[in-house]
Amino acid sequence: MSQQDFNATRRRFFGQVAAAGVGVAAGVALTSQSFAQGALPELGETEPTAAALGYKADTTKVDGAKYPNHKPEQVCANCNLIQGKDGDALRPCAIFPGKAVQANGWCAAYVPKKA
Repeated sequence: MSQQDFNATRRRFFGQVAAAGVGVAAGVALTSQSFAQGALPELGETEPTAAALGYKADTTKVDGAKYPNHKPEQVCANCNLIQGKDGDALRPCAIFPGKAVQANGWCAAYVPKKA
């Protein structure tokens, strides 16, 4: 490979890295804006990730036989993975990006908040 080809390839690579960085920054800004506006769609129980984690919008509807570790007091509102403002019925969750979960919901990824 000649020095000229190497420099052209290197310039192309760094140009692509810069473009990717701009794209990531724009995506983060748009995601943060969506969270701030509360415009996230509600997570459906039948969506693949939700179904795989046994998500229920109402913790009282969780199948205790299938999820024996579930306890009635475990709700999304007191899970360490939930985001957003306390008291909101629908809030973003780190497990389901781009979706909002019911504060009274539950899934198998539940992690209690540390006191």
